[in-house]
Amino acid sequence: MSETVDVVPATRRGLFSGRREKEQLYLPSKDLLGLKYLNQAELNLIMDTTEIMKQALLGGHKKIAWLQGKSVIILFYENSTRTKISFELAAKYTGAVTSTVSTVSSSERKGETLYDTARTLDAMEVDFIIIRHDQSGVPHFLSKQVQASIINAGDGMDEHPTQALLDMFTMREHFDSLDGLEVAIVGDVSFSRVARSNIIGLTKMGARIRLAGPRQQLPEGIERLGNVTVMRDRREACAGAQVIMALRPQLERQNRSLFPSTGEYARFFSVDASMLALAAPNAIIMHPGPANRGVEITSEMHDCSASVIEEQVTNGIAVRMAILYLLNIRRNAQKSGIIGGGEV
Repeated sequence: MSETVDVVPATRRGLFSGRREKEQLYLPSKDLLGLKYLNQAELNLIMDTTEIMKQALLGGHKKIAWLQGKSVIILFYENSTRTKISFELAAKYTGAVTSTVSTVSSSERKGETLYDTARTLDAMEVDFIIIRHDQSGVPHFLSKQVQASIINAGDGMDEHPTQALLDMFTMREHFDSLDGLEVAIVGDVSFSRVARSNIIGLTKMGARIRLAGPRQQLPEGIERLGNVTVMRDRREACAGAQVIMALRPQLERQNRSLFPSTGEYARFFSVDASMLALAAPNAIIMHPGPANRGVEITSEMHDCSASVIEEQVTNGIAVRMAILYLLNIRRNAQKSGIIGGGEV
């Protein structure tokens, strides 16, 4: 089934009953820059809307008219496969006109600054700009320069909000609530924007986080976020955990290797069967991808029945559809004067 449909919006399904109308409909800003700017109610709003989007996709609805006539530019300054494709499909499934800009052939190669690129896109009256960049803060900079909504698809070592949202949604599908959930994150935490966004989002939802990894890859003072415990031993971190998330070494963000070899890294920090055996009986295995089999996770664990890695990929499309939908509602409300600008 692929005809264009207008699925009943989430706000009419009773999912948000008991909340004020403004909370039901609007995110706090025209942009999605990071989970640090969202509160628990807003995180729930995104996940509740994602649930509707996923049901629509499972029902075969891949041409939903919510963003019909809107334009989406996908601007990636770092390599990506799953995130870029996921955003492309999310935009198309919600009815938007999409264009993916290759930075290899873009005007940046001819000396154009990011500021000039932003002004050019703004002059074209683009509605959404989805950007990934190797420098932290670039999405925040763009959000101040353009009328378009900026969606952060990963900026340096800062945040990767949509990945964390799809991770949290996947956890919620399996455990109903994130409050009190025991989550072990194992691997390169310091250099991982995925870890940062997950820690921010999960602690806001009441989850308890255990971190394990090489000493050089565990951020100092992370416990100050609350509900975060740093452990040197991966098995101790996974004992009784309901979620085990493996993180790959972020070699591209390190000036030099912080461990002797990948074999040495795998020996001490790979997620393997011994860790799952110590976890809660209903524990799930997660990985944000791409995975290095035999390094941060064994092939056995990647493909085992407890693994939800493919579910994460599936849920990524629904999460990004929900974000586009909710930001579009916000934009329409701002244009009509119902609400103010809501700067971050």
